[in-house]
Amino acid sequence: MRRTNILMVEDEPLISEMIADILCDNGFAVHAVADGESALRYLEDGPEVDVLFTDINLLGQMDGTVLAKKVRERRPELPIVYCSGRYSETALLPLMSRSLFLKKPYDPSDLCKLLTRLTATEH
Repeated sequence: MRRTNILMVEDEPLISEMIADILCDNGFAVHAVADGESALRYLEDGPEVDVLFTDINLLGQMDGTVLAKKVRERRPELPIVYCSGRYSETALLPLMSRSLFLKKPYDPSDLCKLLTRLTATEH
């Protein structure tokens, strides 16, 4: 069984490293980038991605909601998990189909459960 590939977009290096380590320890393969532009390049050039996990507040020209829209133009079926400490889920409504919101701070085990649930039918 292949590992679920997560593209994580988080501009806080300590959070990115901690979450990537926890996800890897729980059987996920993680590629972490710090901004939307890098995420789009990775989707074009990198290996298959099973889930986009993005913070909403990102450095650079696009935030996580704009990134998600651009990703969905290329990969309409890709599950997306948004997270934010600043915004609530209701501020983002309506969410795109096959997407979930996780409020920061979140329990990493909750993230692992969400990712497993999102990808359970694909693997």
